[in-house]
Amino acid sequence: MSINNKIKLLCQPTHDSWLQQALNNLDIILLDHSHCERKAAGVAVNLLFRYPSHEQLIYQLTAIAREELEHFEQVNQWLQKKGIPLAPLKPSPYGATLKDAIRRHEPDRLLDSLLVSALIEARSHERLGLIGEFCPEPELAKFYRGLMASEARHYGIYWVLATQYFDRVTVDERLAELAELESNILANLYPEPRIHS
Repeated sequence: MSINNKIKLLCQPTHDSWLQQALNNLDIILLDHSHCERKAAGVAVNLLFRYPSHEQLIYQLTAIAREELEHFEQVNQWLQKKGIPLAPLKPSPYGATLKDAIRRHEPDRLLDSLLVSALIEARSHERLGLIGEFCPEPELAKFYRGLMASEARHYGIYWVLATQYFDRVTVDERLAELAELESNILANLYPEPRIHS
């Protein structure tokens, strides 16, 4: 695996076993990717509604929501091209476990929401990059390489927003806790192929 540089924010890089699982099940990974893009747009929109007076958040997350929906459409075009019908998929525990770690009272809820989103986007950036590098289908590999920059920008935006609304020490301390949790969730490969398995 040549993408072995430590992605900013993440405690541990993705294990080779995930990449092999993903490459052996590209159709399911594509379908799950569609779900991931839809959920990512929904997260951004939900934060817009929850924090309507946070000007920088509104400005930045409006752009993210729009871009996530564009990616959703692009992935769905790939599904159509490959004859894969849109269908529900049982999610891995990844997203729900991270969501459960978000504290319920403000301002902690805002901080945790931004940092969890940053971690998910950072992991997506890493894993889409791995697919882009190792996918045996040249056109699909090119598509995934093309998504990497936007995924990196997204996790950076969530992190920067956290540092704008909270002091750096508070951000760094909570990020370390959540990043360890994120890494622990992925320590054992989920038996079903998923972007976050």
